[in-house]
Amino acid sequence: MGVSGSGKSTIGKLLANKLQFPFFDGDDFHPEANVNKMKAGHPLNDDDRQGWLEKLNEVAIENLATGAVIVCSSLKKKYRTILSKNLEDKHKFVYLEGSFDLIDKRLSARKNHYMPAGLLQSQFDILEVPLEAITVSIDQEPNDIVNDIMRKL
Repeated sequence: MGVSGSGKSTIGKLLANKLQFPFFDGDDFHPEANVNKMKAGHPLNDDDRQGWLEKLNEVAIENLATGAVIVCSSLKKKYRTILSKNLEDKHKFVYLEGSFDLIDKRLSARKNHYMPAGLLQSQFDILEVPLEAITVSIDQEPNDIVNDIMRKL
């Protein structure tokens, strides 16, 4: 979990490969209306996210027995509560933590993504840093981040 540009997709794919789990990117589950709203430069609100979070929770439940890596922003505690519903204690959140400046540089360099860099501040504004998550600094190489996560799991 983390703000846009924190490396969720890159790290999630590497982690899933290392764990031999399927990988699911939350970006792929957004309804078209959400994508269009973000493309237009408007941040999503709680109502926009509700169905999307419920769908990701369904994916987590479907993969509970075998495991999966699912990445999404999950910026607020109440979003993480929705994502965790009916998962018992069989899940972990990993928070990819980085500074605004570092992530802004990454977003500015990113091509072919619907999330404009201008929305980054809105994500930092609503971010509720998770106390229940494994926190990993993104100020290192992707493989080092994955190794750090593996040590903390």
